[in-house]
Amino acid sequence: MEKNSDIQHYQINPEQALEILSLQEMEWLIEQADGENHELLRRCILAILNTGSELDDGREILRAFQSFDVKFESEGRGLKIILTNPPENAFVDGVMIRGIRELLTAVIRDILYQQKNYQKSINHLIESNTISDDIFDQLRLAKTLNPSRRPNLVVCWGGHSISELEYKYTKTVGYELGLRGLDICTGCGPGAMKGPMKGATIAHAKQRASDLLYLGITEPGIIASEPPNPIVNQLVIMPDIEKRLEAFVRLSHGIIIFPGGAGTAEELLYLLGILLHPDNANLPFPIVLTGPEKSRNYFEQLDKFIRKTLGDDAADRYTIIVEDPVDTARTLNSGILALTKYRESHNDSYHFNWRLKIEEEWQKPFDPSHENMSKLNLQLDQPKHILAQNLRKAFSGIVAGNVKPDGIAQIEQQGPFVINAGMDLADSLTALLQSFVDDHRMMLPTPSKKYQPCFVVKKM
Repeated sequence: MEKNSDIQHYQINPEQALEILSLQEMEWLIEQADGENHELLRRCILAILNTGSELDDGREILRAFQSFDVKFESEGRGLKIILTNPPENAFVDGVMIRGIRELLTAVIRDILYQQKNYQKSINHLIESNTISDDIFDQLRLAKTLNPSRRPNLVVCWGGHSISELEYKYTKTVGYELGLRGLDICTGCGPGAMKGPMKGATIAHAKQRASDLLYLGITEPGIIASEPPNPIVNQLVIMPDIEKRLEAFVRLSHGIIIFPGGAGTAEELLYLLGILLHPDNANLPFPIVLTGPEKSRNYFEQLDKFIRKTLGDDAADRYTIIVEDPVDTARTLNSGILALTKYRESHNDSYHFNWRLKIEEEWQKPFDPSHENMSKLNLQLDQPKHILAQNLRKAFSGIVAGNVKPDGIAQIEQQGPFVINAGMDLADSLTALLQSFVDDHRMMLPTPSKKYQPCFVVKKM
C-alpha cells in the first residue's frame, strides 16, 4: 500500500560541489534527469529520503512511495530540485533534515554529474590506470581525500542481516577504534555497516575529536535496497560494484570484516584477489576478521573455504580475532602504523593507494545474468588471484539475486542462477552457502517470508 504524504511538493537547492553551476551544467543536468537516468535518479533519491530504513527489498520502498517523483529546474541562484510526495520521515516540522539534504546532493553529484568522466572511459575503452584516475576524481570531488591527514581510515565490512548480539559487538569495536582516533568507512547501510559508526561517535565525542569522517560508499544497485544509515556524513555512490570495491581498497588503511553473508564474502574475495596478485605480494595491508563468540562458526567456515580454494597464503593475509574488541582495535592500529611507515619510506600518498595493481578485467562491471553466472571459471587449476576474482563474481550474482531489484526480477522470471564448479570447489562452495542460509545471513529475517535460494551449485 502506498504511503500518503502531507508534503506534496518540496523545493531545495543542491549544496557543496553543485552549489555553483554554470548555465550549461544546469541545462545538462536537467536533460539527464528527464531522460533515461530519471528512474535511477528517482530510486536513489527515494532511498536517501528513507535514510535509516531497515528494509532490504528496494521494491517494497518503491511500492510504498509510487507517487514520489523528482525533477530539476534552473533559476538565477542555481539548480532547483523539486520533490513530489517525498517521505515524511525526511522532514522535521516541514523542513528537510540537514544530513539528508547533504546526502541528496551526493546522489545528484554521483549519479548524474560525475557520470561524464566514466562515460568517456567507456566510450574510448581507456585502460585500467585511467579508470583508477576516474575513481580518484570522483572521491576528490566528494571531498573525501585529505592529503594532510595521516592514515587513519578503517573500512568495516559486514552484513546487514546480523543478530542483535553481533550488531552490539560491531558498536563496541567501533568505540575502540574511535578512542584511537580512527575514522570509519562502510557500505553505509544497516547492521555491520551502521554499528561501527555508532560506536565511534561516542568515542570521538569523549576524545573531543573534530573533523570526523563517517564515509559511506555504495552503488546504484545497492542503495535502493540498503538506504544509508543516519550517521553517514559523507556519501559516495560509485557507478558499479567494481569501482565501489576499488574505492574501498584504495582509500582504506586497514579493513575489519564482521560477520555477514554473500556480500561480505564477495568483498573479502575481491580483496584477497587483489593482494594475491604477484605485484601486490609485499604491500602491507592490515585485515582483521572479528565477531563475538557466537560468530566463531561463521569465521571457521569462511576460513575453511578460503584455505581449501585459495590456499594458506591467502589465509595468511588476515587475522581472526573472536570476542576481543580491544585486541581488534590495537591490531588494526598497529597495522596502520606499519603501513604509514611503508608509505613514507616509498614516498606514497597517505590518502589514495596508487601502488596497488588492479587489472583492467577486474574493473569491468560484471553483469550477473544467468548466462554469465553459468560460464564462470570455478576450477582450482588456475592462478589463485584469478580464481578469487571469479569467486567474487559468483557471490556478486548471489547478492544481486537476493536484494537488487533487477536481480530479484531475473530470478522470478528465469529461476535460480546455476553456478557450475569443479567437484572439490563445488562441495566447499555449497557448504559455505548453506551455512549462510542456515544462519539467516542471506537477508534480513522476515516472519512472513522464508528465504528462497537464488542459486544452485552444480558439479562439473
